[in-house]
Amino acid sequence: MLKEFRAFIARGNVLDLAVAVIIGAAFGKIVSSLTDDIIMPVIGRISGGLDFSSHFIRLGAIPADYKGSLTSYADLKKAGVPLIGYGQFVTQVVDFLIVAFIIFLIVRGVAKAMAALEREKAAAPAPGDPAEIVLLREIRDALKASTPSAPPTPAAKSLPLEGE
Repeated sequence: MLKEFRAFIARGNVLDLAVAVIIGAAFGKIVSSLTDDIIMPVIGRISGGLDFSSHFIRLGAIPADYKGSLTSYADLKKAGVPLIGYGQFVTQVVDFLIVAFIIFLIVRGVAKAMAALEREKAAAPAPGDPAEIVLLREIRDALKASTPSAPPTPAAKSLPLEGE
């Protein structure tokens, strides 16, 4: 069983998948930072200074011993107050759209590169025949061109072939 597991792990697909997951996680952090630190503040500024991350609807009572801000989504959530964080949802939707758009651009670029590669392969000359074949074709073509199209002479017809 250990040998089978080692063979499974050693396959290129598993290693490629592991690398993709690690790079994807790092890419996700970059996109989250882009969304949280750059895009959402710009959207908030355009919309009149709204901070989407703190928009929520409170669904339950606030604990009696709560000392934090009543407008802080993070503090209320930490205190266990049931909330609908639609501002966080909007932020996550923007994250998703950014990632989806970037993946679209990558897939589109790869598809264009593959199409260009296929066109290049189609336009490339086929691998040449060996030199002997090319020479024989040239001899054949030269003989066809130099031989008149008149019918063969009767003497040529009457020559016996070897073994007759």
